[in-house]
Amino acid sequence: MKAGFVSFIGRPNAGKSTLLNRIVGHKLAIVSDKPQTTRTRIVGVKNYSEGQVVFVDTPGVHKPAHRMNVRMVDVALDAMREVDVLTLVVDASVATGPGDRHLLTLLKDVKTPAILALNKVDVIAKAKLLPILDWYRNAHSFVEFVPISAADGTNVDVLERLFLQYLPEGDPLYPPDYVTDQPERFFVAEIVREQVLRLTHDELPFSTAVVVDRFEEPDADMVVNLYCTILVERESQKPIVIGRAGAMIKKIGTAARTELERFFGARVYLDLHVKVRSEWRDDVRALDEMGLQGRDR
Repeated sequence: MKAGFVSFIGRPNAGKSTLLNRIVGHKLAIVSDKPQTTRTRIVGVKNYSEGQVVFVDTPGVHKPAHRMNVRMVDVALDAMREVDVLTLVVDASVATGPGDRHLLTLLKDVKTPAILALNKVDVIAKAKLLPILDWYRNAHSFVEFVPISAADGTNVDVLERLFLQYLPEGDPLYPPDYVTDQPERFFVAEIVREQVLRLTHDELPFSTAVVVDRFEEPDADMVVNLYCTILVERESQKPIVIGRAGAMIKKIGTAARTELERFFGARVYLDLHVKVRSEWRDDVRALDEMGLQGRDR
């Protein structure tokens, strides 16, 4: 039997979270077309007849501008050193640039077997894949190169077999029914934040967060009561989230409640408020409250 850890690293919006969700079969990571959607380490466990794989999704590696971003990048870099197999997920539809070269520089000192997952091949012509593969083949000694589509599942099964091939022998690390190490409060905050990102479009790119103020287990009527605060950094952003006559926050609440009821398998009462918290991305206490791991330096 094989058992061990496989991490997904890459630039923002490479498709790491979509890949994790597809492999594990659960929506563990929210997905958005906005960069830096994933802010912390997310673990997902999958059992195979040949063994158990613990997948680690990480924030995209980028140039940090705030304390939050520093923590995010630290989480990603730590995952490069603490796993058995490293997977560099690359968006094949985007031209290579300084960010890709920076990631490859970081990989040079890592002895962990690294697999290149060339993602989003469903949206580019096959003729364009070969030059990209050659570029990465010359840039680093990857043990495997796999063109995939996390969106439609192309070659994801091939990738999974390779993970098991390179993992060490060992007993399962978690029970058979274990899926993730994240608490329910984390998923509540992320589900609400996903709807904020989806519905406010480009107006709130990085400056919003969600804090779960109260989480009440199902009552006698089997209703989960949730009270959350949506944080923004400036007064001018508050009306964007609330909307005219409260239309936007109502829309966010309705969409989030639908997802939360699916998640809990129960009825949900969701109470949302919007609060301005200036410079929260550099506020240690705020980051700790949100469970955003990482080192401060």
